Amino acid sequence: MIEEGKPLFVQIAEQVEDSIVDGSLAEEAQAPSTNELAAFYRINPATAAKGVNMLVDKGVLYKRRGIGMFVSAGARDLLLSERRSAFADRYVRPLLAEAHKLGLGPDDVADLVREHAAQNASS
Repeated sequence: MIEEGKPLFVQIAEQVEDSIVDGSLAEEAQAPSTNELAAFYRINPATAAKGVNMLVDKGVLYKRRGIGMFVSAGARDLLLSERRSAFADRYVRPLLAEAHKLGLGPDDVADLVREHAAQNASS
């Protein structure tokens, strides 16, 4: 799980986000505590807390005093929207720029994507 070159607290936040996006951590469900995260990943609790606080600042988690952290209502939609936007920036825009250089239009690109998706499905 630990990735070189990326701060641990960011990786912790991403792992919790992944659990929310894939549905294994539902909205309004209790999130793992900083101590649980620290023990699981064998890191300092302050580092885990920094990752959790990042998610609180984004509105993904909220604290119930004396009980713990919980996933906010709408957190999954928020994360999906954020990830779709990042996906477009990272992959779609460069793809369309290169397609334009090659004289391919949006329909041509869509056809190529469908063709390769079908090939991957049959592999």
